Amino acid sequence: MTHHISLLTDYGLNDEFVGVVKSVISDIAPMARVIDLTHGVKPFDVRGGSLALARAIQYVPDGVIVAIVDPSVGSARRAIAVEVAQGRGIFLGPDNGLLGPAVALAGGAERSFELTNTELHLHSHGATFAGRDVFAPVAAFLANGGAIEDVGREIDVASLMPGLVPIPTQENHPVHGEGLHCEVAWVDVFGNCQLNIGPEDVAHMGDVFRLVMGEDVRSARLVTHFAEIDGGAIGAVVDSYGMIALAIDRGSAAESLRLQEGDEVLVFQGDSEISTSSVTLRSTK
Repeated sequence: MTHHISLLTDYGLNDEFVGVVKSVISDIAPMARVIDLTHGVKPFDVRGGSLALARAIQYVPDGVIVAIVDPSVGSARRAIAVEVAQGRGIFLGPDNGLLGPAVALAGGAERSFELTNTELHLHSHGATFAGRDVFAPVAAFLANGGAIEDVGREIDVASLMPGLVPIPTQENHPVHGEGLHCEVAWVDVFGNCQLNIGPEDVAHMGDVFRLVMGEDVRSARLVTHFAEIDGGAIGAVVDSYGMIALAIDRGSAAESLRLQEGDEVLVFQGDSEISTSSVTLRSTK
């Protein structure tokens, strides 16, 4: 049986950190298959890392998932293992909300353990590289068939820090009326801006939306694919994760709308007669 270890970190690829973590795993569990989900999470961005892990988790094979975005490494924060799906999956990571959304999508935590068994850890001169010294050797131990009960003391799953998932809320705007207060959950490498709403949330609004971002007001039409967006216009696409994303055909919606992750976007029903290529109602600097 092949044992998978899937990795998600904010280590980047400029330093040796990822290679060292994978080397530790390979040395202890040479038969394990290591999958790099991403190492491009923004440094210290627990929220962004948690959303990336949640987006990926339905495609991740059974096995061990190591997620490390750990601004408080070396502090009193707990290093944990969370069992899901009757033991078919085990999450390893800091107890800082990073694992919460993905654990929920995997069916919820069944058991959880703090990684207190130091016999499984590497000796270290400092406490700032838990990925190498704690998470990697414990992941390898589990991939070799080790029991989760041996990684440390069991802890109450109700004590785990919840995830930081943005939830849309109803908006009653004095000018634009009833709508949704949304947030940019993710900006991908192409500049598409994923909102924290799905098509069911806006089904009652028709196929044209009015977007309010501070003093900017734009119009976006719901389309099925990028090429359907008129040149230079903003489109609203149901993306590959089933969420509404703002996009421009062969362009960056993030640049055009001056949006980044965490920015608020108000979404209202639009006027179907408004052209989506004439978009801003104020001059831009």
